[in-house]
Amino acid sequence: MKTSESVALVLDRLKDAHGEPARRSSGDPIRGLVGTILSQNTSDVNSSRALNELTDAFPSWDDVLEADLSDIEDAIRSGGLATQKAPTIKRALSAIKERGPNVDGRFLDDLDDDEAMSFLTGIKGVGQKTAACVLMFDLERDVLPVDTHVHRVTGRIGFVPESATANKTQHLLEEQIAPEDRYAAHILFIRHGRTICRARNPRCDECVVADVCEYASENLERIA
Repeated sequence: MKTSESVALVLDRLKDAHGEPARRSSGDPIRGLVGTILSQNTSDVNSSRALNELTDAFPSWDDVLEADLSDIEDAIRSGGLATQKAPTIKRALSAIKERGPNVDGRFLDDLDDDEAMSFLTGIKGVGQKTAACVLMFDLERDVLPVDTHVHRVTGRIGFVPESATANKTQHLLEEQIAPEDRYAAHILFIRHGRTICRARNPRCDECVVADVCEYASENLERIA
């Protein structure tokens, strides 16, 4: 794995290349949770459309919880996998309502990171990445969610073994990246993965961290 100095170097170069991520602000953890569930195995455009159509169809999260599964499926169909995601949404809202009289996610503010992660991942269909996204984006916690871009970029650079699972990758990255840098790192790895370090045909010859990237070093040698 890389040294702390090389990690800092990579993050600095990615900021120069892709821009400083905008400051985050806390949001509605329930909307964040449902939105992240809807984002699984689909595009951002489709998941955003499905979330908007869901909230247009039902005035409140309590109404979503009380609705028939078929009606929820109809509302989120544009996001794909509606028959899988609708039950997960129902289970999530039900688990949250058990904490109070209404479907209200504010109780999560009173939980520490481990407690919040444990609660969210205890919901069938909610994995560590989904839970970590809620913590980072909606609760402003210093965790580092690992999506497909973060997983690929950090494995190729050599921050983590390429064979590491996403959950293991999160643990290893949080050991190497200071809490105050994790949000920016998450955003920058995603930007880099979408534009340069693509799954197919990565643009190593245009990469600002190619000289410290294990994958780029091997790839450029093959090209040469």
